[in-house]
Amino acid sequence: MKACLRILAAALPLLLAACVPAPVVRVKGDAALLQEQEARERLLSGADHWVLQGKLGVSDGKDGGSGTLNWSQDGERYEFTVRSPVVGKSFRLSGGPEGALLEGLDGGPLRGPDAESLMSKALGWEVPLRDLRAWVLGLRADGGPAELSFGADRLPSLLQQDGWSVDYREWDAVRQPPVPKKVFAEKPPYRVRLSIESWAFQ
Repeated sequence: MKACLRILAAALPLLLAACVPAPVVRVKGDAALLQEQEARERLLSGADHWVLQGKLGVSDGKDGGSGTLNWSQDGERYEFTVRSPVVGKSFRLSGGPEGALLEGLDGGPLRGPDAESLMSKALGWEVPLRDLRAWVLGLRADGGPAELSFGADRLPSLLQQDGWSVDYREWDAVRQPPVPKKVFAEKPPYRVRLSIESWAFQ
């Protein structure tokens, strides 16, 4: 199963190189910025039926992996498919409140109580999927206190929550309310890089 991670690792430097951020200016949220964020969060808080497509990169500081991503969220149920651009293989993570199923790895399907523990056990990937479901929309997760900084576009630039720093490098401001296009989450030594190419809300 670790072999899958080593295969995916070959493409990680290319993805990370493409995601090198430009210098940004961040400001702490004043009352007006926080009110705008709260209004955007209210509009998106009920958005639990969507599909995003893009590229995913994951690293633990030593090893990593990457691939194209298709993430489908249908209420509490999800389907998360990553395909390696190098060998064309893919794995599929799906589930809901009853547990998680990981398919496509050597050794056959694996089941676990939740997506996070299953991916950690099978791939060595530390991905905070419960929080990432909110972060990917530019929302604060329910997990704990959050601190926000904003960019010149008046949208979140940095979200710090549950020990993770979530860096928003690009937004789709044409869509209303705006949604992120590049989400880089880091909790040393773990890093998750998500470059979103398309959003579809249902």
